[in-house]
Amino acid sequence: MSLWEYVSGRGQTLAFLTYQHASLAFQTVLVGTVVAVVIAVLVYRLPIGAALTLTSSRVALTIPTLALLALLIVPFGLGVVPSFIMLAFFAAMPVIGNAIVGLRSVPPSLIEAARGIGLPRWRVLLTVELPVAWPVILTGIRVSTQMIVGVAAIVAYVLGPGLGSLIFNGLARLGGANSLEMAITGTVLIVAIALVFDALLVLLGRLTIPRGLK
Repeated sequence: MSLWEYVSGRGQTLAFLTYQHASLAFQTVLVGTVVAVVIAVLVYRLPIGAALTLTSSRVALTIPTLALLALLIVPFGLGVVPSFIMLAFFAAMPVIGNAIVGLRSVPPSLIEAARGIGLPRWRVLLTVELPVAWPVILTGIRVSTQMIVGVAAIVAYVLGPGLGSLIFNGLARLGGANSLEMAITGTVLIVAIALVFDALLVLLGRLTIPRGLK
């Protein structure tokens, strides 16, 4: 059976697995981004806290994904929950670093000008600091998204959703019927998801980043 025959004969299944994979990646990046920005807002004004958080986020990326999944199986079992927690954790790490760097790089003159017209600290954060830091934060989100779309294939190890099941099953049956087609199809669809997400984030940047900050 050719690759095209394999794909055309399993259109609905592949579409469902692609949706699962994209949905899981989107949701975990969204949750990870929110958590990362909140943490960055809490620590960026504290030199020691910011430095420790930056270092911790970089070190956390060295944790083996399979090892973390194995640890999460103990309290949460197999399936979606450990998959979601692991992916959201890794999704937050690149964004934390970029958010802290972006917020700390806001020119002090802008902050002083905002305070000079009577804006409270929370309004300075929302209307000045976060918008100025947004291009750097968005870069972190793009890096996080590309990483998570690929890493999400590993959650098939704990029976998580997505296209990883195609790759794992294909490699496990290598040499058997349709094994190569399964692995290739899963890989190509994951790459396609990554490209679509990146294009959407580029578009988001063009729509939300003022010309003066580009």
